[in-house]
Amino acid sequence: MLNGIWLSFFIAAFAAALWQWLGLGDGEIFSRLVAALFDMARLSVDIVFVLVGTMTLWLGFLAIAEKAGLIRVLARLLDPLFRRLMPDVPSGHPALGHITMNFAANVLGLDNAATPIGLKAMHSLQSLNPNKETASNAQILFLVLNTSSLTLLPVTIFMYRAQQGAADPTAVFLPILLATTASSLVGLLSVALMQRLRLWDPVVLAYLGAGALALGALLATLAGLSAQALAATSTLVGNLTLFGIVMAFLIIGALRKVNVYDTFIEGAKEGFSFTISLLPFLIAMLVAVGVLRASGVLDAGLGGIRWMVEAFGWDTRFIDALPTAFIKPLSGSGARAMMIETMNTFGVDSFPALMAATFQGSTETTFYVLAVYFGAVGIRRVRHGLGCALAADLAGMLTAIAVCYWFFG
Repeated sequence: MLNGIWLSFFIAAFAAALWQWLGLGDGEIFSRLVAALFDMARLSVDIVFVLVGTMTLWLGFLAIAEKAGLIRVLARLLDPLFRRLMPDVPSGHPALGHITMNFAANVLGLDNAATPIGLKAMHSLQSLNPNKETASNAQILFLVLNTSSLTLLPVTIFMYRAQQGAADPTAVFLPILLATTASSLVGLLSVALMQRLRLWDPVVLAYLGAGALALGALLATLAGLSAQALAATSTLVGNLTLFGIVMAFLIIGALRKVNVYDTFIEGAKEGFSFTISLLPFLIAMLVAVGVLRASGVLDAGLGGIRWMVEAFGWDTRFIDALPTAFIKPLSGSGARAMMIETMNTFGVDSFPALMAATFQGSTETTFYVLAVYFGAVGIRRVRHGLGCALAADLAGMLTAIAVCYWFFG
């Protein structure tokens, strides 16, 4: 499936470029496509250099956690749930601990911490995969839940809004929370449908019910805070949790007689060599995204959507924010740039800018995550993984539109 998608990006870009050259007389279009190729290749290298540091750091700490037995403890906590959602993963397998830590990092908006932990989890799941080039059911569920991006504390989006001079940087907190919850729920339901998982199992319902109660309690608590207090709480909780995890690894490791320094070095070496191997997969996906953007295909799509919306007599303000939604599954940096561009064009507290920020926080960069997570373990056939991930993206986008009209319309 990746082969067809990747090729279709280039074909669409080339067809659009031919039309602009032959039909519109734009002789510079191919120079922009070639520039996009090299720009995206350079961006891929920049991303890998950033990942080298974070991957080396976190795999070093994870090595300490594994040797101290913390991964096994986390695995046992969620063992009853994942035995039902991932029946192919043996009870107590280290992959369950890695998955738990990855979800915790995503929920807290700790992107740099979530990626290396998620890659470690994917490697653990790959050790159980009988067909190494085809995604297993467990790997697909893990990937889709990652791309749905359930985030309770979108600190980075608050930061961008504050940098642009927003009167209330955290105004999008609840819309993002509602949109990302819808995305994650649809992702889980779509995978459950394809894999025939029994979500009505009493144990699964108990875990989901507990999660819903915790989410409700959090919303009730945060609803009473001022914007300043909410921003301060978000930053404090995220950073305290991150450093608290590091200290827990070190202290528990030391108490259990683990040589924490040597163990860290062993894990860090693995992280360095592993990250470099991601470069070909990143270049492949990002250059395809780059030429698609440079060819004007996305702009043409927006024009068509605007025409259809106007034909129905609907409000068209949300269309100005759609570039962020469309590019988010393809490129995180591209979506971030589109969000900031929307803020600059319409004003940081305008309706399109508020919606763009909600789009940015509602889902993950699906094709990037797919390329990195599956590419890291050599998966070539993704089965229903991409379809379920895109269904989650669509749910997040539609919910974001609805809640923004509700909150800000």
